[in-house]
Amino acid sequence: MKMKLKRLVVIGMLWALYALNATVVAQSSESGFFNSLAVGVNVGSTGVGFDVATPVGRFLAVRAGAEFMPNINFHTDVDVDVVTSVSSATNVSSLEVEGALKRVSGDLLVNLYPIPSVGFFVCAGAYFGGEELIKVKGHSAELAEMIEQGSHAGIEIGDYSIPVDQNGNVMGGLKVSKVRPYVGLGFGRAVPNSRLGFMVDLGVQIHGTPEVYSDSGDLRKLAQEADNDFTKVIDKLKVYPVLKFRLCGKIF
Repeated sequence: MKMKLKRLVVIGMLWALYALNATVVAQSSESGFFNSLAVGVNVGSTGVGFDVATPVGRFLAVRAGAEFMPNINFHTDVDVDVVTSVSSATNVSSLEVEGALKRVSGDLLVNLYPIPSVGFFVCAGAYFGGEELIKVKGHSAELAEMIEQGSHAGIEIGDYSIPVDQNGNVMGGLKVSKVRPYVGLGFGRAVPNSRLGFMVDLGVQIHGTPEVYSDSGDLRKLAQEADNDFTKVIDKLKVYPVLKFRLCGKIF
């Protein structure tokens, strides 16, 4: 009688373990832990890019990708301060420079879906790389001749002067942090329920105050802040706005 009872207990425990295992597997499948993969392409204020995405349970999805900002150029005039070797007087003139928005960056983002059956999500994560926000370059044969005669010259951006080299070239720009936190919201699924899906993302990269850098010599501190388009970017663009449209396809 005791042997039969022991057998029944053992058999019952085995069935209980089997049922528990089946329940866990079913819940894991329903929750969608890394059991699907989608590939997406996107276009927006960060440029053009691609990413991959996978679900982490019912409420989360992880995205990782890369963004490529095309070479968007613009031209603007900036003040030039020239210090002569004779009188040390500062003479201000103007120089047309070219600004470029070309850069490459990566991202790692997490979508949170408060109501899994609805496509609305809030998003958090970070963008990294692409710290050169705006590249600046210019050339002046006249300044090259003055520098050859012993003068010093630079273009005024923000609180700094970017020096002009002996060939009359000036190169520098504005840079931000290499790692930039991101917060946003949007609509659509990172991993679509059907084969294809569409998603829109709206948020901001938090990079703080852009800093002036130079590739043509040492920066010089100015006594007074310059007044030009680049300085306005420094003063007002503490965050980078992100608007992105994404088309994705489910691989499995």
